[in-house]
Amino acid sequence: MAINDGSYKIIWQSRFFVLPLHWFMKQIWSIIIGCLLIAACGQSYEEAKQLTRQQQRETVRKDSAALKVAVLPTLDCLPLYVAQYYELYDTLHGGVRLKHYMAQLDCDTALERGSVEGAVTDLVRAMRMSRQGTKMRYVAATNAYWQLVTNRNARIRQLKQLDGKMVAMTRYSVTDMLADRAIDSAKLDGDHVFKVQVNDLQVRMQMLQNNIMDALCLTEPYASAARVMKHPVVLDTRALGWQMGVIAFRDAEMNRQGRSQQLQLFVKAYNQACDSINKNGVMRYRDLLEQHCKLKKELLDSLPANLKFAHASEPRQQDMDVAEKWLGEK
Repeated sequence: MAINDGSYKIIWQSRFFVLPLHWFMKQIWSIIIGCLLIAACGQSYEEAKQLTRQQQRETVRKDSAALKVAVLPTLDCLPLYVAQYYELYDTLHGGVRLKHYMAQLDCDTALERGSVEGAVTDLVRAMRMSRQGTKMRYVAATNAYWQLVTNRNARIRQLKQLDGKMVAMTRYSVTDMLADRAIDSAKLDGDHVFKVQVNDLQVRMQMLQNNIMDALCLTEPYASAARVMKHPVVLDTRALGWQMGVIAFRDAEMNRQGRSQQLQLFVKAYNQACDSINKNGVMRYRDLLEQHCKLKKELLDSLPANLKFAHASEPRQQDMDVAEKWLGEK
């Protein structure tokens, strides 16, 4: 009930509470201000959602315009990492975006499905994709090489000792072809050497460290890391005269308007990065390798000091013939 004591009006009282009018008015204003704030926050939230949608559309647009290249945590990708580090990729024409994968098979799947325009791969994989309908344009032959490394605890020092052993590789790749060459060279029964598909490069390395696999096909820098840990090398693609590393792009995509110029700018940046590595040495970029390959610096110290990176050029015909012949036999 409302009463007036002469000094201020009391709008409600009971045995326990007495509420003055000015207190009540103060609460009313607090409620009104709170409602206004909530309304303002609601509007900001809608604006934020709209901004997020705009940002997403802009990200998709930029991603679509960029030349996307799938890369692996391997040494043959170092020129691409160096070009990115020095911001050599042209941004005016969409730039280059590196898409990181842990398995060569994932790189190639992204290439086949159109998620990327190019990939660092090997000739066997690239030529197989061409056979399956995704025609490739070979932009650069890389200096990648692969070694067949055996687990020191398996005590395999010769190829003939692979009989009854497991070899980690990736199907329809240079590692698969290398395993077959080892089997043929030792005149082993192919059914007695168990080729196990292990696509993730770091998982493959962990299997060696944990004594899960008898032998593995490794490229750099993992091959050097394995040698540091005293695991023997029983076969090397360099000894076979193979140069199977390649950077390949989807040919149909490169025929689109604007892509050709992007590719030229990519090659220019790639060549500049190769010059920088050749001038300063691989160890100058050890931090980049540590970042992307997830290997300790002391393991990276074992990389060949005289390793050179050539400018972009097409693969040799003799290497393409070797890959084509093996694929035909498969």
